[in-house]
Amino acid sequence: MSALLPAIAGIPVPGPGTVRTLPACHGSSDALLLAGLACREAANGRTLAIACAGALDARRLATEIAWFAPALRARLLPDWETLPYDAFSPHEDLISERLSTLHALYRNEVDVLLVPATTALYRLAPPSFLASHTFHFHKGQSLDEPALRAQLTLAGYEHVSQVVHPGEYCVRGGLIDLFPMGSALPYRLDLFGDEIESIRTFDPDTQRSLYPIDKVRLLPGREFPLDEAARTAFRGRWRERFEGDPSKSPLYRDVGNGIAPAGIEYWLPLFFDATATLFDYLPASTLVVSHGDIEAAARRFAEDTAQRHRFLAHDPERPLLSPAEVFIDAGQFFADAKRFGRWAIRRTGEAAGGEREAVSGDQDEPTGVGEAGRRSFAHALPELAVNRRAENPVERIERFVVEHPGRKLILAESPGRRETLLQLLLDHGVSLPSLDDWSSFLASDEEVAVSIGPLHDGFDLTDASLAIVTESELFSGLVRRTRRGLRETQTDVDSIIRDLSELKIGDPVVHAQHGIGRYEGLVTMDLGDGPTEFLHLIYANQATLYVPVSQLHVIGRYSGASPDEAPLHQLGSDQWEKARRKAAKQARDAAAELLNLYARRAARTGHAFKLEMSDYEAFAEGFGF
Repeated sequence: MSALLPAIAGIPVPGPGTVRTLPACHGSSDALLLAGLACREAANGRTLAIACAGALDARRLATEIAWFAPALRARLLPDWETLPYDAFSPHEDLISERLSTLHALYRNEVDVLLVPATTALYRLAPPSFLASHTFHFHKGQSLDEPALRAQLTLAGYEHVSQVVHPGEYCVRGGLIDLFPMGSALPYRLDLFGDEIESIRTFDPDTQRSLYPIDKVRLLPGREFPLDEAARTAFRGRWRERFEGDPSKSPLYRDVGNGIAPAGIEYWLPLFFDATATLFDYLPASTLVVSHGDIEAAARRFAEDTAQRHRFLAHDPERPLLSPAEVFIDAGQFFADAKRFGRWAIRRTGEAAGGEREAVSGDQDEPTGVGEAGRRSFAHALPELAVNRRAENPVERIERFVVEHPGRKLILAESPGRRETLLQLLLDHGVSLPSLDDWSSFLASDEEVAVSIGPLHDGFDLTDASLAIVTESELFSGLVRRTRRGLRETQTDVDSIIRDLSELKIGDPVVHAQHGIGRYEGLVTMDLGDGPTEFLHLIYANQATLYVPVSQLHVIGRYSGASPDEAPLHQLGSDQWEKARRKAAKQARDAAAELLNLYARRAARTGHAFKLEMSDYEAFAEGFGF
């Protein structure tokens, strides 16, 4: 990484209370720059905490940085994904990821932290809460089962009949199934008497054991305590903070009874003498990075929060804490950030995070912008879009590959998309090597290659040493699908036809409404609104269907048997609809069989065999090994 990006070595480290502006970035080059800086600082024992103005940018950077530098310990601190003062709690998977990230951060086990700016404004439980409510099991340890049940209940874990989600546990005889918060898989503790004989992970879907481990870390099940001392403190602070009869509030009564009511997270400060902020979890040597306009994002969040507080504050059964008690504002965010050195970074066309705050002082340069900030790290690529109207649709990318002086990497979204792209280039005389990932590209001597990567946009480094091209540049006008985007009818990325240049005369295709047909080329017709291009599709009995190019999204790739033997459907019949209904019915039948199977398994009463030590000793003595 450092050999490829020598410019990173010249970027100085900001001291505590100072702000330096990083070079402007284009596309996904910000992920490459931050990955390079994180690798450099991780070698010196420093953590990079990146606060992003947008939540989508935080998730994008988490994915892209991990792709550029897979050895980095990169963590995302997710948002609760609820609106301020909502009357329901965050999903347990989000709480699990948050607790795991905060615990790792406090133990200095994170190289790169990604966090949306609005998430960084939430007040948190103090680090001492996580430290005192985290404990471990190890193989060979003596375990008191009743004490463990009580401890898990106080920690916020739920006893269930079958463990599926984080924060659940189940005790069946000498087996204890446990899904700790922050764990990717649940664990199965096998007890021999009161001793842990073995610990194995298991699949929550099949309930089958996977592989053995020696130790289990158990984080608290919530971001606040719910033991007797915490409930007493909560009730006392409630009475001090709110007027009226507290017993009329269901929320107050539930906490008193040891129940965590929905939305209780927005009363978190009442559980603690003092809350913490994200900066209290950061190691002292951390370097903070503000990505985008943090100040504007914090201001919008404060306005939305104040509006919701005004709207919801009149319910006597759910009296609200003030926004200042639950969140910090932009001023405190930047004041806390002064304990650390800070970089500000922006993408082309954006303002660097906290510009107003930076120019108010505390920067180590008169202008607040270092030498790095006066130049760009990367700029936009030239026009490379596939031109289906040209005789050679890939002429632009072919010319770019020849003329660009540095290394070039062309990225597809998936293995199927990579093969389609390679075939498209090969059909027009461009043969390029295929590599697995970024690490393979760095290790190779190839000047140009095609690979798979999650980058959203390509870029060309200013020093011309590297250019990365994504499908966003090759097939312009198409919006890249994000992991959290809206679901559409066609979700298989390998079957999406991105551009007409991917189709050849005679290829079978699938129309979302009419079924399987065969592509016969493009035709131009004038229907009264000027010349319009249509896809010419042939169906059974030589029936013809014309599909406007603007509706290319309803056409998918045929992925059945041999393309030459693809069965063509009959237009105007219910043949395609019958095939779809039959497939849907088969899927429902399979799902019903599985549900019935699991229901019968869950309802079946097991048999606990009595252990006879004499029989076991006789068995052990007769065992040949």
